[in-house]
Amino acid sequence: TKLIDAQATKAAMVAAMSSLISGAAKGDTVVVTYSGHGTWAPDKNGDEPDGRDEALCPWDIGSGKVLLDDEIAVIFANHQPGVRVLLISDSCHSGSVTRGDDSDLDPGMPRARFLPPSVWMKPDELPAARVLRLPVLSGLTRSGGDLLMAGAKDSQYSWDTSFKGRPNGAFTYYALKTLAALPASASYAQWFKAITPTYLPTNQLPQNPQLFGSRTARAWKVFA
Repeated sequence: TKLIDAQATKAAMVAAMSSLISGAAKGDTVVVTYSGHGTWAPDKNGDEPDGRDEALCPWDIGSGKVLLDDEIAVIFANHQPGVRVLLISDSCHSGSVTRGDDSDLDPGMPRARFLPPSVWMKPDELPAARVLRLPVLSGLTRSGGDLLMAGAKDSQYSWDTSFKGRPNGAFTYYALKTLAALPASASYAQWFKAITPTYLPTNQLPQNPQLFGSRTARAWKVFA
């Protein structure tokens, strides 16, 4: 199932993920990918030490339709025993700048995949002004199923840029580029190692992709 632009409303995203995950049977591997903006909202149930729920931005985010990490956790927990769940998130999450191969990158600075709450939240709903860290989606580490591949550290942005004239999320671009060159027996750990530090981070793209999951999950064969 592919949801692009106006198709990717919150209701559609929730329905698609819920149907896929709850309908999987023992031995199935479920893969959910997200490439888009991230944001945060004030935590209302007290489960966030920083007072914020991290979130994804559906198409109808302008109507307040934000997809919180708490909601994602419920969706990802609703699966049968023996089902593997993988989330690949190329959204604001994300470290320090090191060297890397940025020869594919078009000239010009990239832009962060973060949507400030002030853009979509009503003025009377905004929290009081305070000093904040970089906006992140670290909450997904708790709600990402068995394995989470993230575009960056929870203190960083993920970046949008352009490759050979085509706009693309940087993490998604390099994930697909390395995936095409992997041997058939490659594990998720090997896929992740092919992405970083070979391609990310770079001087123009200061994001360190992250892989969260058990040693067993990291050793799973990719998409098997």
